[in-house]
Amino acid sequence: MSKKKKKIEDKTNIVRSVNKNVRSSTRKLNPILKAIVGKKVEIVIRDLTFSDKRISQDVKKTLTSAVANAENNFQYDIDKLIVKEAYCGKHIVMKRFRPRAKGRAAPIKKPYSNLTIILSEAKKMEKHGTKS
Repeated sequence: MSKKKKKIEDKTNIVRSVNKNVRSSTRKLNPILKAIVGKKVEIVIRDLTFSDKRISQDVKKTLTSAVANAENNFQYDIDKLIVKEAYCGKHIVMKRFRPRAKGRAAPIKKPYSNLTIILSEAKKMEKHGTKS
């Protein structure tokens, strides 16, 4: 019985930025993150700048941090960067209570999230002719 050797994959340098304790629920973050995946960084920053959502400013801050990581740590060209992955996960939930009528109390949940953005360099795709 011999152990199977693990395949060593050729992983390029992963450029990521993680923002913990984002004061928003994952339900509000997910639509914004799904909208930015697969786009160029320049276009995403422009879209987030003019977005009406409050949380888009935190997403923009995390994205600019990832771009800075790509430039400083791995010497990537900023113009070729695209958003490969963007996802969020649940973190803590602060529980507060609000006084209601007849001496009762109603719970208020204040959720926090973890936000992760992963970037990669766009590679040139070869074109094999045109379709008419």
